[in-house]
Amino acid sequence: MTGPGKTATIEVERPVAGPGDVLVRMRACGICGSDGLYISVGGIPPRQGATPLGHEPAGEIVSIGAGVRDLAVGDHVVLNPMAAADGIIGSGGAQGALSEYVLVRGAEAGTHLVTIPAHIPFEVAALNEPMAVAGHAVNRTQPKAGDKVVVFGAGPIGLGATIAYKLRGAHVVVVDIVPGRLEKALAVGADAVINSASAPVDELLIDLHGEAPPSFARGRRAGTDIYLDAAGVPQVIETATRLARHGATLGVVAVHKRPVPLDLGALLTTELTVVLSMGYPTEIFEVTRDLIENWQRYALIVSDTIPFAEAQRALDLATTPGAADKVVVTFP
Repeated sequence: MTGPGKTATIEVERPVAGPGDVLVRMRACGICGSDGLYISVGGIPPRQGATPLGHEPAGEIVSIGAGVRDLAVGDHVVLNPMAAADGIIGSGGAQGALSEYVLVRGAEAGTHLVTIPAHIPFEVAALNEPMAVAGHAVNRTQPKAGDKVVVFGAGPIGLGATIAYKLRGAHVVVVDIVPGRLEKALAVGADAVINSASAPVDELLIDLHGEAPPSFARGRRAGTDIYLDAAGVPQVIETATRLARHGATLGVVAVHKRPVPLDLGALLTTELTVVLSMGYPTEIFEVTRDLIENWQRYALIVSDTIPFAEAQRALDLATTPGAADKVVVTFP
């Protein structure tokens, strides 16, 4: 990012791995919705006007320092952007993964990067970072086998959360307004979907999850245990708090760009637990196992792959509302 609303391709010298470093040739990097936000404001301080982009990396080790253990040239790897010694990769750090090479300084396997099997497509491996975001959101809601869950928003994070909830034995309903996204939700394992643009969410959710037993909370309530907001629109919060049974949990992983009203007086009788989720304190490589074991299911999340030579087109596509679901830039 070179300024508000501006990006450019900058030529830099190829990094050289020191004794404790690993040089990774990028093979794929996903585009995140936050990239559009970064571009709109011209970068992240203190690199305002000069912030490298790309924080969803997957690549191949091409050079390795003599002091590095448990890694080898040729290994396919995913990186932890938040562990980089020179700042978060693609989110204010000195390097971005929308680059041909990323140098991992002081590299430790299991901390900075982990290997993945060679049969996993790089564009799927690049989902590791956003799926860690989804995994942290799921962890924050503390699901149990048999829980009834509704996920609002069938974008990449919502779909990743759907897979994670299903792997934990939950019954999952996905709500969105885009038919194609709802079809994808079913394909990755959702038990049911609701198009909130054309169907009554309250009635259908009560039909699917049953009606909650009587409590201090007034009105009909769904038997849903967990509500996850991966959409970021006020209507989701309104719907969830209106339907929440006594003791339910509302998780929020979506970014709300404006304040959302919350009637705490009305919520008092439900004893609703509200949890917020950001990043992935422990999940970045925990999710890698699920990604490897279920890569064909996760592959359905990727909607577009675009070569690095057309990175600007990829950014434009990914940041245009409704144009694409998940864009991944691939490298030769």
